[in-house]
Amino acid sequence: MPSIHHQNIQESSTDPITGFLNRAACFNKISQLAKQATPVRRLFAVWVALDRFKLVNESCGHQGGDMLIFQIASRLQDSTGTDTLWFRMAGDEFVHLSLAEDPDQAEQLADTLLNAIQAPLSLNNLMLRPSASLGIATLGTNEFPHACLERADHAMKSAKRAGGSRIVVSGRELIPGRLGIRMAHDELETENKLHIAIEQGGLNLHYQPIIASDGSLLSVEALMRCTSHQLSPAEFIPIAEKTGLIIRLGEWSLLEGANFARRLETAGLRTSVSINISRAQFSMPHFPQTLHAALLCANVDPQRIELELTESLFMDNSCIVQINLRATKDTGVKISIDDFGTGFSCLATLKDIHASKLKIDRAFVVALPHDKRALSVVSAIARLGKDLGMLVVAEGVENQAQIDALLEAGVHAIQGYIHARPMPEDALLKWVWNRK
Repeated sequence: MPSIHHQNIQESSTDPITGFLNRAACFNKISQLAKQATPVRRLFAVWVALDRFKLVNESCGHQGGDMLIFQIASRLQDSTGTDTLWFRMAGDEFVHLSLAEDPDQAEQLADTLLNAIQAPLSLNNLMLRPSASLGIATLGTNEFPHACLERADHAMKSAKRAGGSRIVVSGRELIPGRLGIRMAHDELETENKLHIAIEQGGLNLHYQPIIASDGSLLSVEALMRCTSHQLSPAEFIPIAEKTGLIIRLGEWSLLEGANFARRLETAGLRTSVSINISRAQFSMPHFPQTLHAALLCANVDPQRIELELTESLFMDNSCIVQINLRATKDTGVKISIDDFGTGFSCLATLKDIHASKLKIDRAFVVALPHDKRALSVVSAIARLGKDLGMLVVAEGVENQAQIDALLEAGVHAIQGYIHARPMPEDALLKWVWNRK
């Protein structure tokens, strides 16, 4: 039988309305549970905060608010079982702690809790439809237990800022970045790695050959890589676009690509280098000056440089984009239409585009040779490009059957893993000389 002293401690740490333990007990308990956690059996915290609780207090009085808290607490307890740990952290905020082997269990539980909370309830003859914001955090290796609770709280607040009635997992919540743009925690980490890579020379270009139908090397496409932090383009390009870093990356890529084209000339290879230009970069008023500076610094023939622009840019009638298109053409640099067919293609605009190359997106190529409808589209694009004086390149080609279908459809050149993956400069030069 517990002592009177133990009973008093237990009663003093229990909330009289909900029967849940209080905030101090939560901090003590999470420290205890953290010692039981293992890499297999993880500790997670779910932080629950009611939405618009202040409005209920103002409309129904504090007694009505207490009644609502009691009913919500009963729903939370029923959803997890009577032997689970619940804590009341503030007037309308609660925390659940648990150990689980399944990493998805916390999100499944949070979804169950949110559904239980949102069921209609009657309060003082008024039908309410409650909602809540939930934050989830899983205790990390060597993480201080209280820091895990703080992360769950931050995730809950992120859910509330987003409008409530939702669940946010710590690490995925949106928080202000350098430019005030709200980004997830892992996105901010990627942004920071990009800044470090730019400052410390952690970026480089890999080059993928584009092979003409007669087997000759037509050109190479420069593709950005962040090798210093092992970030894939799929990871860092979207973050660069979101934060505006894509402009700095694009300017660096333009100069590096131009320098490589010059080195190819010096090595006796008059092969052009295709460089991707983002919408953000091409929409800058100073883009023509950036292009001229890259050509002058590299001392390269403009004909050895090709800018790859998405088709949507050609349809942009804004003054700056149209000026930049004309200025690019005046330098003698070639222009290529990239990813053709995946955007809102406009044939009326296409006839006025003075591009030297049209690249068919791999979305059409992957279905070949068996998809006859895709083959018909490719054939039509190839004929159109040829009639407009453009070389037609198919991207993402991976097998000989695709090559056969593409060449029969009238495509002029092939780019894809079947010939070569993107590779560093030295590897590309070795690859080129080995083919001679």
